[in-house]
Amino acid sequence: MQIKMSSFIRKEMLHILRDRRTLLVVLVIPLMLIMLFGFTVSTDVNNIKVMACAPHRSYAVAEAVNRMTASRYFEYKGFVDAGDIDQSLRTGKAAAVVVFADDYDVSGKYQLLLDGADVNTARTSQAYLQSVLSTGNVAVKQSGIQTHMLFNPQMKSSFNFVPGIMGMIFLLICAMMTSISIVKEKETGTMEVLLVSPVKPIYIIVSKMIPYLLLSFIDLVIILVLAYFVLDIPLAGGVGNVVLVSVLYLVLALALGMMVSNVVESQVAALLISAMVMIMPVIFFSGLLFPTENIPWALRWISYVVPPRWYIDAMRKLMIEGVDLKGVLLEVGVLLAETVVLMTAAVKKFNDRLE
Repeated sequence: MQIKMSSFIRKEMLHILRDRRTLLVVLVIPLMLIMLFGFTVSTDVNNIKVMACAPHRSYAVAEAVNRMTASRYFEYKGFVDAGDIDQSLRTGKAAAVVVFADDYDVSGKYQLLLDGADVNTARTSQAYLQSVLSTGNVAVKQSGIQTHMLFNPQMKSSFNFVPGIMGMIFLLICAMMTSISIVKEKETGTMEVLLVSPVKPIYIIVSKMIPYLLLSFIDLVIILVLAYFVLDIPLAGGVGNVVLVSVLYLVLALALGMMVSNVVESQVAALLISAMVMIMPVIFFSGLLFPTENIPWALRWISYVVPPRWYIDAMRKLMIEGVDLKGVLLEVGVLLAETVVLMTAAVKKFNDRLE
C-alpha cells in the first residue's frame, strides 16, 4: 500500500510541476499578496497636518509641540489663533488642532479638534496625538495616568493585516487547487482508472493532498521569513507553535477543497465555489478587516464556523501577543474538529461515487 500511495503522490506531484499556471498561483500570488498588504495596503496614518492654539506659549507647550514635530505621524503647520481654527479645518490646512489650556503647565489639559469627514483617520489621529501629548506630561504623571500600547506600540497596520491575509491566502489557494484536482480527473476521463484501482478512497484523497501540502508549506516558510525579516513582525510565540497551527490549518483548507471537488462536476464550478463563494465569508466573518464583535448578532453565528476566524485569532496571539499553545487551545480545538469533519465528508462523498 505504501508503494501504491507513493506512486499516486509522485503522479500528482509531476502533474503540478508540469503545470506552470498552478505553480504561479500557489507560489507567486501568495507572496505578492503578502507584500501588497504588508507595504501598499495600510491603515497607518502619516503626515497628519496638525496645528496648535495656545494662549500662553509656555515651556511645556513648546515641549509638546516639539514632540509632535519630531513624530513621523505629524506634519506640524504652526500656531493658529482661536478664531481661525474652524477655517483651518474646513480648508484642509489642518486635519487636527491642539488647543492648550491657559494652565497647561500645571493641569496638562488640552482640547483636540479634529476633521471628522474621514472618521477612521480622525480616530487614528486622536489616538496618535493623545499618545504623543501624554509622553513627558508632568501633570499626567502626577495624576498617575499613563498609557502604554502593548504588543504593537508603533500601531503598524501590517501587524493586523499579515496574520489575516495568511488566513485568507491559505484557505483560498489550498481549497482552490485541491478542488480542481479530482474534478480535472473527471473531465479528462482518468477518474475511472482511480475508481477501479485497489487503493482505498482515503489513500487517494491523502495522496492528492500531500503534494499541495508540501507546496503550501513552502509558501508558509517564505511568508514567515518575509513577515519577520522584511515587515518586522515578531514571532513572539515561537516559530514552532506558529508552524504547527499553520500546518493544521493547511490540512483543513486542503480537506475543504477535496470536499468541494467531490461535489461539483466541472473545474469552472469548483473555481467559483472555492474562490468566489468563499472569499466573501473570509473577508466579512473572519476578523480580517474588522472585529467579529462588530457583526450583528443575527449573522455572528456564521463567524463561528468560518475556519479563518479561528486561525487568524490564533496567529495574532502567537505572532503578536506572544502566547504559547496553551493560549490558543480553543482555536486549535475548533480547527482540529473542522478538519476531522471535512476529511470525513470528503471521504464519504468519494465513497458514494464508488457505490
